[in-house]
Amino acid sequence: MLRSLSIANYALIQGLEMKPSPNLSMITGETGAGKSIMLGAVGLLLGNRADTKALLNPDKKCVVEGNFAIGDYGLEDFFRNEDLDFDPECIIRREISPNGKSRAFINDTPVKLETLKDLGKALMDIHSQHDNLQLGEGEYQLDLVDAFSGSHQEKASYLSTFRSFQSAKKAFEKLSQEALEMKKEADFNRFQLEELSELKLQEGEQNELESEQEILENAEDIKSKIQEVLSQMEDEQFGALKLLALANQGVQQLSKYAHRFETFGERFQSALIELKDISASLEEEDEQIEVDFAKLEAVRMRLSKIYHLQKKHGLDTVEALIALENELADKVFLVENLDEELEKLKKSKEAAEKELTEKGKALSEKRKSAFHPFASQLAKLLHQLGMENAQVEFSHQQVSPTKTGMDQIDILFSANKGVKPQALKQVASGGEFSRLIFAIKYIMADKMALPTLIFDEIDTGVSGEIALQMVRMMQDIANQHQVICISHLPQVAAKGDQHYFVFKDNSSDKTISKIKLLQGEERILEIAKMIAGSNPSPTAFESARELLGR
Repeated sequence: MLRSLSIANYALIQGLEMKPSPNLSMITGETGAGKSIMLGAVGLLLGNRADTKALLNPDKKCVVEGNFAIGDYGLEDFFRNEDLDFDPECIIRREISPNGKSRAFINDTPVKLETLKDLGKALMDIHSQHDNLQLGEGEYQLDLVDAFSGSHQEKASYLSTFRSFQSAKKAFEKLSQEALEMKKEADFNRFQLEELSELKLQEGEQNELESEQEILENAEDIKSKIQEVLSQMEDEQFGALKLLALANQGVQQLSKYAHRFETFGERFQSALIELKDISASLEEEDEQIEVDFAKLEAVRMRLSKIYHLQKKHGLDTVEALIALENELADKVFLVENLDEELEKLKKSKEAAEKELTEKGKALSEKRKSAFHPFASQLAKLLHQLGMENAQVEFSHQQVSPTKTGMDQIDILFSANKGVKPQALKQVASGGEFSRLIFAIKYIMADKMALPTLIFDEIDTGVSGEIALQMVRMMQDIANQHQVICISHLPQVAAKGDQHYFVFKDNSSDKTISKIKLLQGEERILEIAKMIAGSNPSPTAFESARELLGR
């Protein structure tokens, strides 16, 4: 329910505030005074696009704010899903800056326009001329039938299955397309895989082979040099180790003369041990290294094959070749098992399609069960609204599954006796459309859970007793829902719990729109003017009081 609305710097509105009745509020005013402008501002709260041309003062920002009571609307999940703080008193604000930037807020938290639109659908339903266009669209008519028949569960179940079917169909078609390409590449991939697999590559082996190749290529020189070094170090008479051992004895004896020489003895002893260890290690290397030309050739051949494959595939390491081998193995495996996988996906698609058809038929039956009662109830209301010969029928055709179901429907309408009902877009006049839409809104008020309904001159093209019947129906709706009606008929305006008057103020340099809540004699005067013009007669005043029940 809309508790309060404030508009600042929008179109002709400098500043406007109103607190509509929780039941039925009427808004009247002269043509061009700003009634439709107010609706435009409310539209901003519901997520409509903004335009800087709408700024009254181009140097100031426009702010539209609505305070809604939403405690009973079951919107907690929506707020939770949107990561918003829930409060029974919800404040929606829209700002348009002079630079054209538009911002939206829910309870002072910035939100995207789509979020605002989604929330707005749960808060308000605004009748406008756009509804006349919508009413002729099949998807809109399906929504009406679904709401009337209460097929929300069937529709949700169908939509879930439709998405599963779409997913299964997409997976099958994608693999089918890929299969054509993969089969073309299959032989080439299999050849490349065999070429890589034959080598039985091991991680890290390239570095080991390259190191081994260096040793084998220089084995003779390495062994010769080791023997030369060992001879110099271990010769019985002149070897370095022999001479150093003698020198070590002298260094060790120095410590007998002074403590300061002890460290020299320790250092010399460590160096001698290290040299002996080096000599022993060189002997081991000499024993292990072989001059093996056959082994060298084998290492060279393996490295050559590795280098060739790296160059061929544009890779730098054995690890990258192994990764490529695994990738090719997966592709070859997939191709070899492609028919089996395709058959599996095909069966999955067919099963989803079968389930979709079953869910679609269940939804269709639920919808068709509503055609007669919906048409009957709608025709009855139209008779009450002065269209005694109104006829309403539904045409139905089963179609291939879409996201809305397997039904194509048309509401067929005729306002005249003897004229066969036809599609709405072909037959209804402006006044007939207004009454038709109003009757539909009346039926749907409870079924579509619309807390606040706004009717913009829904009484266009009607008058007299029909207008009174229409406003009585509004009062009926207002027992359960908040209704705001913009009207030009005195007999309609007089029945509101509140009456707001929109007018132009030309007292300053620029014309601005203002709104005023009429009380007592002010309301009588306005109703009288609506009856008889700007200078109402006593009879007009009497009629106004009669309409107001005073």
